[in-house]
Amino acid sequence: MLIVCLYVDDLIYTRNNTAMFESFKKSMMAEFEMSDLGMMHHFLGIEVMQSSTGIFISQKKYVGEILDKFQMKDCNLINTPSEFGMKLNKDNGGKKVDDTLYKKIVGSLMYLTTTRPDIIHVVSVISRYMECPIEIHLLAAKRIFRYLQGTKEFRLFYKNGEKSDLFGFTDSDYAGDLDDRKNTSGYIFMMGTGVVSWSSKKKPIVTLSSTKAEFVVATACACQAIWLKKILKELYFKEKVPT
Repeated sequence: MLIVCLYVDDLIYTRNNTAMFESFKKSMMAEFEMSDLGMMHHFLGIEVMQSSTGIFISQKKYVGEILDKFQMKDCNLINTPSEFGMKLNKDNGGKKVDDTLYKKIVGSLMYLTTTRPDIIHVVSVISRYMECPIEIHLLAAKRIFRYLQGTKEFRLFYKNGEKSDLFGFTDSDYAGDLDDRKNTSGYIFMMGTGVVSWSSKKKPIVTLSSTKAEFVVATACACQAIWLKKILKELYFKEKVPT
């Protein structure tokens, strides 16, 4: 998952970037029939609020729509998207549920992770059981809805003029998947207080120790850091310190 928001250290207002954006708009208008609508407010279900202090992005309206769609708009609130230490498995002996409904729920939640890194881990976990979901998987998905009910107002904020060095966090479990013993790892990168890139996924290999699991996720995180630094360089924002 990657969100690039160029509103740090007045980056968006530098001469180089202004010229780059103006040149891009002119080239697009020359090639296609389009007009300049000014500052962005909505984009593919993402709500954008821009002010002198910074940029807010959220999917508040979309949260309301999916709660209504899956008949969860009157559900009770809960403080966390999953139970502490939650472990799911295939458990073929459990009561099966409608796989079509389950896939729709997971798909809707996956799109919400565009602006909600706080649910990306649990959504990644429940997405592993779309082929043959059982009741316990559906209950885990509904718990996410209960969490969203109380956190509709959550937004990502990119503050203008804030110190914007790129830094990241990463971690991994060890043999966390009960079915194949593969580990789940994740990372999150920030510029200032603004989150710009995040991921949570199960690795394709089985590691033989917790130390090796940490090496694997550290390598993946380092690759992402290098890629982000190259993007920032292309946008005339060269970091002067290590990530």
